[in-house]
Amino acid sequence: MSSKYEIIIYWSADDNTFIAEVPELPGCMADGKTYQEAITNAEVIIGEWLETARELGRQIPVPRGRLMYA
Repeated sequence: MSSKYEIIIYWSADDNTFIAEVPELPGCMADGKTYQEAITNAEVIIGEWLETARELGRQIPVPRGRLMYA
């Protein structure tokens, strides 16, 4: 899967893992021991988030692309 939603990835020293957040999809986040694992897990969770939203008849946000600047 290649999501068009923005994914923000950062290191969490408290959890000793990378965190991947998807700001356009409320509550959608994943983690991983490596940067790549966090991205891979985020892609899986994005798919599950979208599937659940469809099943529940909820509106799915249109990907807006870049939301923030570093």
